[in-house]
Amino acid sequence: MATSAVKFYLDENLSPEILKQLRLQGIDVIRGQLRAQDMRHLRNATEMGRVVCTEDRDFLKLAATGLEHAGIIRGRQRRHSIGDWVKYLLLVHAACDTDELQNMVMYLFRVD
Repeated sequence: MATSAVKFYLDENLSPEILKQLRLQGIDVIRGQLRAQDMRHLRNATEMGRVVCTEDRDFLKLAATGLEHAGIIRGRQRRHSIGDWVKYLLLVHAACDTDELQNMVMYLFRVD
């Protein structure tokens, strides 16, 4: 069975520099619409088969309701630098495929 490369969907709260750095590495990543509601972000990302990357804990609440999604990665900008985000997402991209991340919630950790 062929695996599919992970694609990311950054919500508006994350720095656009993360998007820029990932694209420089050849990663398929987009940023959601500014001021869109969390449910809309999650639906858009799910329809596109993209893992939501966010610092917003409301996505965790949405996932807890049983909504289907392509994956959620949560971290905090105060705790995690742009470099932390980029390193972690590169690791997820290299180690996982889209099927593995279906309905999974992951938490950002420092990759040193």
